[in-house]
Amino acid sequence: MTVDVFHSVEPQLEKDMIPAVILMILFWSTDLQAQRVSPPAEQSVRLVNGTTSCSGTVEVFYRGEWLGLCSSWLWDMMRDTNVVCRELDCGNPVAESRGRLVEDRRSGVTLYGCSGDESSIRQCGIGRPGYCFGGYYHHVICSESVRLVDGAGLCSGRVEVKSNQSWASVCEADFDRQDAEVVCRDLGCGAPAALQGGLYGEGEGQTWDKEFQCKGNESLLLDCDTPDRKHNTCPPGNAVGLTCSEPDDVRLVEGGSRCAGGVEWYDQGEWRIVGADWNKENVAAVVCRQLGCGSTVSVPPGNTTRGIGVFCSGSESSLRECSRSYYLRPGLTVICSDLLVQPDIFLTDSMGGVFRGHQGPEMFRGYNFTITCSTQPQYPGGSFLLTFTGSNRTQTQPAVNHSAAFLFPAADDSHQGNYSCVYDNYVFSHNFSSESELLS
Repeated sequence: MTVDVFHSVEPQLEKDMIPAVILMILFWSTDLQAQRVSPPAEQSVRLVNGTTSCSGTVEVFYRGEWLGLCSSWLWDMMRDTNVVCRELDCGNPVAESRGRLVEDRRSGVTLYGCSGDESSIRQCGIGRPGYCFGGYYHHVICSESVRLVDGAGLCSGRVEVKSNQSWASVCEADFDRQDAEVVCRDLGCGAPAALQGGLYGEGEGQTWDKEFQCKGNESLLLDCDTPDRKHNTCPPGNAVGLTCSEPDDVRLVEGGSRCAGGVEWYDQGEWRIVGADWNKENVAAVVCRQLGCGSTVSVPPGNTTRGIGVFCSGSESSLRECSRSYYLRPGLTVICSDLLVQPDIFLTDSMGGVFRGHQGPEMFRGYNFTITCSTQPQYPGGSFLLTFTGSNRTQTQPAVNHSAAFLFPAADDSHQGNYSCVYDNYVFSHNFSSESELLS
């Protein structure tokens, strides 16, 4: 017996849909087993109405016809889009969004259960044609001719370039930071953070036989000049690995710091509120990691606004690797451990006894000097602790106008050593601190 589950279920809140989803999986299991044993010879996925062969609305070949892939209530960017890009022999996933509006509400199929390692979406679960929750097909953008493989996320891995319909590793000798800037931009990532031969293995395919000469402002790697190089082999350990910073598509707002506030995600041309409920701690951990803000300190109760639902395991390097839901969830607020900016420390005197030495500022003996600690005006109050490595002495002063001055009379040998400022403040019901660089 078969049941048209999509026809009988109306859009509801996500938590009410879980039983229906379980039913779908049970009803489709027989068909899925048959599909996995003997998949059709035809191509099983394609992208249409895009600007390149690796972008567009996803369509799935199902029982003799092409059907749009529903932009389902839960879409996993890292896993599902990876499989689509891989089957089309494109590069990394760059972006995903809702595609065109479904005119025939019964003309879509749903994809579920991908691990991300499949070579074809036929190895995932494909639901029977039916109602598209939300009323949209799914749109993806994959990189066309460059990818990063064997990395920890979407923005790291061994650099490979598409050459003669196959993927080739790039030799470190033929790749520099300007080339890396173009690759990171091509993949929708941030600036290059690490560039090193052998960082992510050697790969098993061929080696790219040309040298890249990018200016750094190109949009795509293959827009760069590629004159023939003089050698045809790449020494072992020299296949270039690249780590890009995560894209600046997440921010925390209205918290007084880049490491605290309501979570927003830049999606489809605008900043959207991020919502989460039962897994909000996992989402918060990913947000703090992506922003370089340390670990999660607190996840206050969600505010009254609602945002696009995001679901993470907590190990992802960015929100792009999490699943998203188009059903709104309570707005997420996050407070990360690196809440306070690093304070500044500097040495001054009123008598001209300070001069610049080879290893830092130096003082004439007998002169007074002042060590000043200051920080940006994030939050009122707080205090500065001045530490001195030459002894166990410490001094503490309240922060007045976000700074404190420590006066030392008559400099002598006992004052030689390293000083640092530690700024402490009690904010959001937690104690936070941040330490300056050393003043030698």
